Amino acid sequence: MTEELMTSRQVSEFLNVPAATLRTWRLRGSGPQSFRLCGTVRYRRSVVEAWLAEQEQAGQVGR
Repeated sequence: MTEELMTSRQVSEFLNVPAATLRTWRLRGSGPQSFRLCGTVRYRRSVVEAWLAEQEQAGQVGR
């Protein structure tokens, strides 16, 4: 089974944050881990969901 890879746009919509916020998080290293595939930023869905759960536990969502 291949894990779903998400684009920046999909992650932005999933987290309901502007694409610029997601880009800032990526540059600061504070958002979900990403990687480049053929020059395009991609995220593993499981990593995004785990990151969101961590933020929720720490009370950091929306900060």
